[in-house]
Amino acid sequence: MNKPLFDAILSRFGSTLPPGASLLKQDLERGLEATLHSVFDKLDLVTREEFEVQAQVLARSRAKLEQLERLVAELEAKLNN
Repeated sequence: MNKPLFDAILSRFGSTLPPGASLLKQDLERGLEATLHSVFDKLDLVTREEFEVQAQVLARSRAKLEQLERLVAELEAKLNN
């Protein structure tokens, strides 16, 4: 989970409450944090690291596919001559 994102959301939420509501603020922050964790856990999300790894795999696969397409085109050209 993205701890900085949660902290930013909770901080922004907490800043909207009046200063005298610190106990209420803590309870609401805990409830909001639990709700956010629950929502994000249910989503089928990947981490930035997982995304980057898959992007690299895709780039290598595309390069290999282009190489194979060129090879097939060369072989077809030889067969047609």
